[in-house]
Amino acid sequence: MAERRRLLDLGYRMLGSVQDAEDVVQETYARWYALSEAEQEAIVTPLAWLTRVASRICLDQLASARVRRERYTGEWLPEPVRGGGATWTSAGGTGGGSGESGGDPAERITLDESVSMGMLVVLDSVTPAERVAFVLHDVFGVPFAEIAETVGRSPAACRQLASSARRRLAERRPVGGTTTEHRRVVSAFLDACGTGDLDALVALLDPAVEARSDGGGRVRSALRPVVGRDKVARFLLGLLRKEPELEIVEDDVNGSPGVIVRIAGATVAVVGVEVEMDVGVRGGLISKLWLVVNPDKLHAWTGTEQS
Repeated sequence: MAERRRLLDLGYRMLGSVQDAEDVVQETYARWYALSEAEQEAIVTPLAWLTRVASRICLDQLASARVRRERYTGEWLPEPVRGGGATWTSAGGTGGGSGESGGDPAERITLDESVSMGMLVVLDSVTPAERVAFVLHDVFGVPFAEIAETVGRSPAACRQLASSARRRLAERRPVGGTTTEHRRVVSAFLDACGTGDLDALVALLDPAVEARSDGGGRVRSALRPVVGRDKVARFLLGLLRKEPELEIVEDDVNGSPGVIVRIAGATVAVVGVEVEMDVGVRGGLISKLWLVVNPDKLHAWTGTEQS
C-alpha cells in the first residue's frame, strides 16, 4: 500500500492529473509483473525500481501532453484533489468537514505544499526534464545519480534541471500567510459573492489578480485569463447572477481553503484560491483564482455526491 501511494503521489505531482497518475501506477505494476521471478529477485530495492519506471513513464507522458494541450480548448489547469476542511455555506453556518471519500487509503493523494494549485500550474510551465528532476529530488528525495538514470543525463545536468525549476517556482511563489488568514479571506470572499457586494469583493482582490478557467471544451468557460480586480469581480458576480439555484461553499482544494460551486446540489466547479499577503495593513489578498469547470476533472467531488 505504501508503494502504491508513493507512486500515485509521484504521478500526480508529475502530471497534475489523478487519472493519468492512476494510469502510470497501473503501467508501472504491469511492467513489474511482466518480469520473471528471477528478475524480480535480482532487484535489490523494488521501490527504487518502481519509482524509476514510473518516472520514465511520466517523462514520456509530459512530452506528449505538451502536444495534446496545443489542441486543448482554452486554459489547461491541474485536476483538483479534495482535502478534509470544514464546510461553510454562503447561507451561513459551519458544518462538518466533507473529508476525503472512503476507500483504500492507497488511492488518496498525499496533500502538502507540493500539490498546491499554484505550484502545479508553475510546474506545468517548465520543461518535462526539469519537472521530473525537481519532483524526484526536492519532493521525494531521490539522489541525482538515480535521477540521471531516469532522464538520461549526467547527475550534474540533473542538478541544474532541478535548480532551474526551483528558480521558476521561487520567482512566482507568493508571500503566503497562515492557513487561518487564508481561510479568513476565503470566508470573506464567500460572503461578498453570496451577497453580491461588488465593493467588498473588489477589496479582497489583489490589483493584478488573475482568474483562469478550465472548461476543456466540455462546458462554457472564459478562454483567456481575466485580469484585474474590477474585471475579475464583475466576471464572478456575473456568473453567480446567471444561476438562481447556485450555492457556493468552502472546502479544501489541494490542501488549501478553496471554493466549491454547486447547482441543485451537484458540484459544477472547483475553485483554487491563492492568497498573497499584502505589504500594507489589510492582510491577505486573493492573487489567483483557478476555476475548474471541466466535468472530467471534478470526480473527487462528483464521485461522492448523493443522487
